[in-house]
Amino acid sequence: MTQTTFYHIATENQPNAVFEKACQLAGQFYQQGQRVFIATADIKTAEQIDELMWQLPTDEFIPHNLQGEGPHYGAPIEIGDQPPQGRRHILINLCHPLPPFAVNFNQIIDFIPDDTVQKQQARERFHHCRVLNLAPQLHKE
Repeated sequence: MTQTTFYHIATENQPNAVFEKACQLAGQFYQQGQRVFIATADIKTAEQIDELMWQLPTDEFIPHNLQGEGPHYGAPIEIGDQPPQGRRHILINLCHPLPPFAVNFNQIIDFIPDDTVQKQQARERFHHCRVLNLAPQLHKE
């Protein structure tokens, strides 16, 4: 069964907080040997995530690539706005609505920003996960 975890993110005065948390989690999963796909709503957002990862200190480097770039089987972390081509274990979702290919992952990570509109969208994704029996839960810190 797919495990789905939603993280509450404080975004007031921190416009990149969700993207930064996505990068942090991708790094943690990479350290665990997991292959991750970061789904974005558009290529511009994918490029923003890519740039954030390149700005990490060299000792925290995360092997990643934008969809369609890099090695044939892709880096451990792939970022894109289209369904992934290869098998990935974990989906970090940065789009609304939940992409249809989300059901193909063992684990889904999503976010609940404190912005009113984005919070409502996250509620809709949470409900959609319930409908799809993806066992959504809130991350407890």
